[in-house]
Amino acid sequence: MNVCCLDMEGVLVPEIWIAFSEATGIPELRRTTRDEPDYDKLMRFRMDILREHGLGLKQIQDVIATIDPLPGAKEFLDELRTLSQVIIISDTFEEFAKPLMKKLGWPTLFCNSLEIDAEGMVAGVRMRCPESKLTTVRGLQGMGFDTIATGDSFNDLAMIQASKAGFLFRSTEQIKADYPEIPAYEEFDDLLAAFKAALAS
Repeated sequence: MNVCCLDMEGVLVPEIWIAFSEATGIPELRRTTRDEPDYDKLMRFRMDILREHGLGLKQIQDVIATIDPLPGAKEFLDELRTLSQVIIISDTFEEFAKPLMKKLGWPTLFCNSLEIDAEGMVAGVRMRCPESKLTTVRGLQGMGFDTIATGDSFNDLAMIQASKAGFLFRSTEQIKADYPEIPAYEEFDDLLAAFKAALAS
């Protein structure tokens, strides 16, 4: 039995931090896991920038409320869910994801949570488990499932490489060049065809 494991940001929805960077005019917040492989380092950097500018959870949630799924993402997800169980495995946070999950038809999401202080500022993160994407895939495999995975960033590579099949989707030219053995796609129709082939194998 198969489980399809999807990254969220960059695959199904736009990058939240890039949207927030554009909304606030703070270019430093454009940095994502496509640019920084060390997620802990990236989040510490983000929290420092937010505090420096006096921006808290409410301001981030206000921007997230304006974000829609990528064109074709919901249709892709809806069809894939008719073929297989699907789990979105993301390094995002429960406090960010709810409006996006509503727009995607409430798929299953495994993610993390934030620590918010009395002033509404992001004070820390509570990671669901270490190396959450790889750990989740390994856990599913330990329960007898085969996994098929896709993502776009450095933090997706481990779950892609550990799965029976895996794909890059709208990734960077650098990541595609560094990992030429991973099939890379730019359109949802092509990604869906790849999933269908892997599910049939």
